[in-house]
Amino acid sequence: MTKPMLLSVLGVQLEVQHIPLLESGHLREKKPACVFLHEGLGSIALWKDWPTQICQSLGCEGWVFYRRGYGQSDGIPDVRGQGRLNADYMHREALEVLPALLTELHVAEPLLIGHSDGATIALIHASQFSVSGCVVLAPHVMVEDISLSAISQARDNFEKLKPRLAPFHKDVDVAFWQWNDVWLSEAFRDFDIRPLLHQIHAPLMAIQGIDDAYGTLLQIEEIAANAPQTQLVKLENCGHSPHKDKPEEVLQALKYFSSSLGKIQRH
Repeated sequence: MTKPMLLSVLGVQLEVQHIPLLESGHLREKKPACVFLHEGLGSIALWKDWPTQICQSLGCEGWVFYRRGYGQSDGIPDVRGQGRLNADYMHREALEVLPALLTELHVAEPLLIGHSDGATIALIHASQFSVSGCVVLAPHVMVEDISLSAISQARDNFEKLKPRLAPFHKDVDVAFWQWNDVWLSEAFRDFDIRPLLHQIHAPLMAIQGIDDAYGTLLQIEEIAANAPQTQLVKLENCGHSPHKDKPEEVLQALKYFSSSLGKIQRH
């Protein structure tokens, strides 16, 4: 992975890193670039070398980036006041920020790989833009009580979480509260992207741990109900981060999915 760089996207500086294609990859058929989208408290650093391992295994290049307020990307002034995010913040990321970023990176029809909030953003984007495929880990297509309970617990434990998160974000308070406040707001209770899912025509894979504290299997089952081309992967003894809890199973699923791109279009 290359050194981090700041890229101006819609007037905001976003921290971006590139995963170059291995030399041997030039000998193969060119594959779509992977674009990784992190969770609500996620970071490139917390992913460690997982995106690089995925790209090397799939034989493609990749991009990872921090959304606004995370990592070294620009912050959000008065994040708990005038700068508080609205309930449609993931729609804005998917329909405005991500398309602009892909244009700046000269990436067309990527393979989107998203986790949690990043997975939801990937689904919204794929419902309106052309992508080669979409892999979502622990996505949120609607709000469940189990999610709100876990996020409330995170709020109550923030002072304990803060030292663990601080090394990965320029302003850990912004990173945490921009996510936590909006999820626990009254306006967010009606968040539901299921009406958009039938508009996704690209191949889909939805992966979730059976022991996920932030959502039930209904999340990915609703994706399959609305987008029949979806391949479901349900992992036992796995929580909210399948790529950490079951890295080998996720890698094998991604390799199978990548090799089948173009063969599992929706009819």
